[in-house]
Amino acid sequence: MQSNLQSKLHVAIIMDGNGRWATRRGLPRRIGHKMGIEAVRRVVEAAPKLGIGTLTLYAFSADNWKRPETEVAALMGLFRRYMRTEAARFARAGVRLTAIGRRDRLPEDLAAGIEWVEAVSAQGQALHLRIALDYSSRDAILRAAASANGADDLTPEGFSRLIKGESDCPDVDLLIRTSGEQRLSDFLLWECAYSELHFTDTLWPDFRAEDLAAVLEEFKGRNRRFGALPDRGDAEQVTMAHRVGA
Repeated sequence: MQSNLQSKLHVAIIMDGNGRWATRRGLPRRIGHKMGIEAVRRVVEAAPKLGIGTLTLYAFSADNWKRPETEVAALMGLFRRYMRTEAARFARAGVRLTAIGRRDRLPEDLAAGIEWVEAVSAQGQALHLRIALDYSSRDAILRAAASANGADDLTPEGFSRLIKGESDCPDVDLLIRTSGEQRLSDFLLWECAYSELHFTDTLWPDFRAEDLAAVLEEFKGRNRRFGALPDRGDAEQVTMAHRVGA
């Protein structure tokens, strides 16, 4: 069902800087997170037009439970509202939503809301939007290893499916992190083995469709060799440019 999306780019974004955006303006951190939702809407709307088939957004890491209870509660409330209000928009735009990460520690109503949006958006063909909630890449790898225990015929492709929890999601082509930080923070470690990395000082609430387009334009000029030597005529660059609609 999703083969047309597999042929397009997989972009992952660590959406960093919401709290700093608010603090610099003398506002509560929850306002920064609220404005971050607006940035999500902009990027989701722009992604299919820019040749992106899969978009994975790091919304809440397993380590984010360490934050103050009031901030965590505010974030959970934002996630609830996002799932509730975006379902109809996803259906109209052909966006398929899935969530990755643990669900047993999420509030029950939020977990139920995620399942509902996943069901109503399952036929989306324009974009596969993956939201990482209570997510840890190390935890995903450990769980995959535990489930594969004793499988002598396991292949890298098979193990990758166990980690991702789905068979139709390609590895990450481009990882973007906003706010000037330059680390992966336990995000998609397996899937980013050969991804290109882009770090920007822009805080997430200020990130716009034009910024995403500019990053993709720069990405098209990179020569991705996947461990091999450069090929005659830079054939890989031509292939990559084709995938992003050049």
